[in-house]
Amino acid sequence: MARKAARAGDPAQFRPEHQRRARVELDFDEPVLLGAVFGQFDANLVQIENRLGVYISARGNKIQIEGPDEAVARARDTLKGMYHRLEMGQDLDSGVIESLIAMSSEPTLEGIITGDAGAPPIMIRTRRKTIVPRSATQIDYMRQLAKSDVIFALGPAGTGKTYVAVAQAVSQLMTGSVQRLILSRPAVEAGEKLGFLPGDMKDKVDPYLRPLYDALYDCMPPEQVERRLANGEIEIAPIAFMRGRTLADAFVILDEAQNTTREQMKMFLTRFGQNSRMVVCGDPRQVDIPGGDRHSGLADAVSRLEGVEGIAVTRFTAADVVRHPIVGRIVEAYEGPTE
Repeated sequence: MARKAARAGDPAQFRPEHQRRARVELDFDEPVLLGAVFGQFDANLVQIENRLGVYISARGNKIQIEGPDEAVARARDTLKGMYHRLEMGQDLDSGVIESLIAMSSEPTLEGIITGDAGAPPIMIRTRRKTIVPRSATQIDYMRQLAKSDVIFALGPAGTGKTYVAVAQAVSQLMTGSVQRLILSRPAVEAGEKLGFLPGDMKDKVDPYLRPLYDALYDCMPPEQVERRLANGEIEIAPIAFMRGRTLADAFVILDEAQNTTREQMKMFLTRFGQNSRMVVCGDPRQVDIPGGDRHSGLADAVSRLEGVEGIAVTRFTAADVVRHPIVGRIVEAYEGPTE
């Protein structure tokens, strides 16, 4: 029986006269997965229809897509990506679908999902989940994380800069390619005065480092995180604790790097040791350095080091935001011109 669309109408209403029409049919091998592809009350198919302006119908294990030729190609790639995620045992939700739709505008989506020329797909495996690219820029970022010595990840919140870096660090710690995972960020208040914080040093700096803990617990079982924190395999500390050290056999991540001074950034980068990798994440447009000094160490470092061998720079934009779609629109509104 054909799917009853949750949206009223028929293909004719999606037919702008100036666009070439296309119709394709997909045939999937595992009908048992199609329920998850469709979603409850076909919500996933309706999401694709509404976003791309196509009409999707289903009968058995076949899905037919009709609409403007480019939109049909994007819908086809999106559905293939959804099906492939389910084949690999990965989750599927509206955010993932939105990301696959966004990536479907890239001509290499087929290779991203299935791997080029028989190569394995791009992904990061951790104990708790497998992370795959959710935006076109994340594809390049994941590749750089696997091969470059120092990676600068620049862009707005919600693009996965820190989360993907933590996932890569956890993956390398699990495989033994590094011996330590060091997560750091400046202890800078983002516009609010928090006042006196009680407790020991850990209690005082933990509020600033909470986003790093969140990413860590998302990638590793809590008991493993606690054990590795206790034995020093994982260290989470403000940037001031990096002074005077050489960080060898380590995966080192500096988050909120736009709030470092030039001196702090130079100090941090020169901690680099043998068999290590550094990732520096930040949004150059969100500088909260106190005392009126707006000269961010992140912008200064990128201007000096971009193009140096072994150093990579990945720039994210609002189009790469992988949280709720409204977050991307909010970022675009704030980045646009003001009256």
